[in-house]
Amino acid sequence: MPELTALRTVLDEAQIDDAVGALRPDYRVMLLAVDGITPGPSDRSSEALLRAAQAAAVTALRAGPVDQIPHVAAWREAYRAFGAKPQRTRNSLEALLRRAPDGLPRVNRPTDVYNAISVLHQIPLGGEDLTRYAGAPRLVRATGTEPFDTTADGAPAIEHPEPGEVVWCDEVGVTCRRWNWRQARRTQLTDDTTTALFILDALAPMPCTRPPTTCSRT
Repeated sequence: MPELTALRTVLDEAQIDDAVGALRPDYRVMLLAVDGITPGPSDRSSEALLRAAQAAAVTALRAGPVDQIPHVAAWREAYRAFGAKPQRTRNSLEALLRRAPDGLPRVNRPTDVYNAISVLHQIPLGGEDLTRYAGAPRLVRATGTEPFDTTADGAPAIEHPEPGEVVWCDEVGVTCRRWNWRQARRTQLTDDTTTALFILDALAPMPCTRPPTTCSRT
């Protein structure tokens, strides 16, 4: 398990490229590094959270279409700003909200928890296995040459982002494409994950409390 100082280093060395700030000056992010997670598959606690999130989503969607929810609409604008088509590649919050009425995915305990929190608080939220990271996280506009470890037609594949696309990456390659659209296979949380980085994204519709960089040990 990484030392607390190592987790702080990951957070202290995290970077957001100026080009991303120029694209959306209202963007804020909270990075939360956690070790000592009890790993495992979905359980009763995560199931209860997911059911609460599904009910909250159904209630929210009664007020109107998902793309009219303020934070979803803001992320659609952000995607258009770097050339993505939000009707084809949806931000993670919108994707979950659209799935919620029919049932959110059950993946594993930590993934279920962060998906439920994402829906309950209407904010894109991702989780990465820090033991599979190489260096600190960086949010940049891609050159188009960075490798992205994914699957295609059920088989492992390496793809590349579009030039100018906003991506999270480390020293090895892209860890999440299109800001918060699709995560790399390499850093996904698994049933064995004990150390994780959680990324909480916000744009202007969310309150701007500007919390401090956080490092947590559980």
